[in-house]
Amino acid sequence: MEKTGSSGDIILTHPLLKSDQKRPSKSKYAVASAIIASMASLLLGYNIGVMSGAQIFIKDDLKLTDTEIEILTGIMNVYSLAGSLTAGWTSDRFGRRRTLTLTAVIYFVGPLIICFSHNYFWLMVGRFITGIGIGYSVVVSVYISEISPVSMRGLLTGVAELAVNIGILLAYITNFMLADLSVHLSWRLMFALGTVPAVLLGFGTFAMPESPRWLVMKGQLGKAQEVLIHLSGSLEDAETQLEEIKESAGIPKDDTAEVVPVPKQSHDKSVWKELIMKPTPSVCRILITVLAIHFFQQGGGIDTVVLYSPRVFEKAGMRSNSDLLGATMAVGLIKTISIPVAMILSDRVGRRSLLVISTAGMAASLVILGLGLQIVDGFVTNQTLMAVVCIVAVLAYVSFFSVGIGPLTMTYSSEIMPLKLRAQGVALGMAMNRTICGVVTMTFISLYEAITIAGSFYLYAGIAGMSTVFVYFCLPETKGRSLEEIEVLFGKREKETECDGKSLQVAV
Repeated sequence: MEKTGSSGDIILTHPLLKSDQKRPSKSKYAVASAIIASMASLLLGYNIGVMSGAQIFIKDDLKLTDTEIEILTGIMNVYSLAGSLTAGWTSDRFGRRRTLTLTAVIYFVGPLIICFSHNYFWLMVGRFITGIGIGYSVVVSVYISEISPVSMRGLLTGVAELAVNIGILLAYITNFMLADLSVHLSWRLMFALGTVPAVLLGFGTFAMPESPRWLVMKGQLGKAQEVLIHLSGSLEDAETQLEEIKESAGIPKDDTAEVVPVPKQSHDKSVWKELIMKPTPSVCRILITVLAIHFFQQGGGIDTVVLYSPRVFEKAGMRSNSDLLGATMAVGLIKTISIPVAMILSDRVGRRSLLVISTAGMAASLVILGLGLQIVDGFVTNQTLMAVVCIVAVLAYVSFFSVGIGPLTMTYSSEIMPLKLRAQGVALGMAMNRTICGVVTMTFISLYEAITIAGSFYLYAGIAGMSTVFVYFCLPETKGRSLEEIEVLFGKREKETECDGKSLQVAV
């Protein structure tokens, strides 16, 4: 439906966009399920972070070259693409919960193979399997977004990003605690300890509900309503949500049986046709948005700071190994403790506002970091003040990242994708994410040798600035809306029309 406002603008309206409808209550069941699912994200962080210390001992124990270590460390970003691109199909066919169970198995097998490896080949096999698990972790955000009450979705989806950083910190702590063991034993125990959360996740998935939206998509309305009652705590709220989900899935409202027939066409082919081959203008806009926000999250250079902090601080004038290690640990700590800010504020301030603040702050911090490094590079003696400026700039940068685009990228991506396309669409976003991450991390050293380290951060600052413009002008706010309302917000159910030069607005 549409109407004309006082200014002559066309305003879209839809029953689902009413702001006065009753919202579901908070659910401890949803919180517990989100925490269990987020163990997959913790495992992602742990298996990325553990290599930072383990590589030292692996190199000495197995007599590997620097090139072999570099490939072993960075290759998981490439391997994870296979997991990202198959996770969507798996979760659509077998369910979100079963896919998370499979993810737990993968995270158990991969590190275990590494633990018992005695040559480079088996190390690569273990890293390949673990990389598949990292790709499959994309299902976490899809699952959490689909079980979360509207008022808590930003908070609960932020748990996954918090878990990633907790996993990285646990890996750092494990590296430190096991560093005094023998070269042969230390790195093997580092990977072996990573199998413990995998076991907890595997058993935990049996206590989790299946996504009610996936159940509806498979025609299992009775089970979906049962899950919604547990999640919302109210029969009335569950029935309201079920009607919205049915409409989103294309199931007639008068179908009230516990199990209803669904089209027998090939779901996989249908999804790719709607998503890539012949997308509607609204789906095309959503896909571009998902790919762009994942590009900007990694294109701003966050992993260069996370993985190469000691090198950056050394360029800033620090020389002591203890100082370099202390500053690097501070980066990890600040990055982790800043995430709860986004978790708390995203459902109050809104996703879009936090993303604007986050990306603008990142751009400013990177400019200051570049200036500090440029000034230090121009002097023969160390400049203590500039070293402090560089450290503060890095800490500010990771803090701004963690209060916005870090945790909210997956939140926003999983919110705006239509139900039928959600798993595959979010998986494409993760594939973009891992690709850009790999490009950035594997070119950083070559890049700063070519244009100086200051020039590299100026480049990342420019990308962060572009992301601010993109967020401000292209992303609508999703705070406080159900996933079905957000589909309306992006025009999924509205007739695609030409507006003859008039601005198109959404009533709120």
